[in-house]
Amino acid sequence: MSLSRRTLADDLSFSTLAWGAWRLKNSPDINNGDDILRLVETALDLGITTIDHADIYGNYGCEELFGSALSQTPHLRQQMEIVTKCDIALVCDARPENRINHYNTTKEHIIASVESSLRNLRTDHIDTLLLHRPDPLMIADEVADAFGTLNRAGKVRYFGVSNFTPSQFNLLQSRLDTPLVTNQVECSVLELKPLFDGTFDLMQQNRISPMIWSPLGGSRLFRDKDDAVAAHLRPVLEEMRAKYNTPGIAEIAIAWLLSLPCKPIPVLGTMKPERLKDATTACDIKLERQDWFAILVAAQGHPVP
Repeated sequence: MSLSRRTLADDLSFSTLAWGAWRLKNSPDINNGDDILRLVETALDLGITTIDHADIYGNYGCEELFGSALSQTPHLRQQMEIVTKCDIALVCDARPENRINHYNTTKEHIIASVESSLRNLRTDHIDTLLLHRPDPLMIADEVADAFGTLNRAGKVRYFGVSNFTPSQFNLLQSRLDTPLVTNQVECSVLELKPLFDGTFDLMQQNRISPMIWSPLGGSRLFRDKDDAVAAHLRPVLEEMRAKYNTPGIAEIAIAWLLSLPCKPIPVLGTMKPERLKDATTACDIKLERQDWFAILVAAQGHPVP
């Protein structure tokens, strides 16, 4: 199977859906490297070739689990685009030097984080490195210097950000000689801010595909019976599920995101191969405009003005 692609640069494209590895270390569905490989091979067979990581996932443990599994079948590396993130510094056993959770966008930290990710992922390059969170102490010129050093060394091909506001995005971009290729932000039928705060406007203006984390609202649509917004949305999504004949409401929620003109890339967090397969059906759904707005109205709890 081959999903459509999102072009991020002349020689870089991502699959329309990405897979996120942040639950690798604490998922009941992942017990060993064989489980990881089975999931990765399923994703690749489905055309989901973009794999999303961060150094901190699993208290700095998920990259190493993934890399160890990948080392069993190293040829798979050529079939995927690896994204990872840095700059969050967590207090945990793996980082005893951290006294408080904080952000660190110094050149020294960015380069050290990349070196660690390369070792853990068992790869010689990262396709796209993202700054994970905006840092109030970020010196844009220093970040640009770090990015340039890593790119010239062949260790990182492209750079982007995550959770940046439009002004933060533009500040960093103003110091770079090459375009930032994405901004990974939270968005779903339960989190609408990027639609209205200028984030997606800027992405469309610059022809940049944003990556979307938590595209199903952290599973709130399915598990939280006391969530008033989710409860209001479910009947509408169920109606659309029946109309478009999808496996579940998740595929409607993903199709709703894929309808956005900024051409987003939802990052799927499931650890179940069968759910990856179901999710790809969303790529074939073309929601009618009024159906899209019916979902928006249910999410907002009021008609459009």
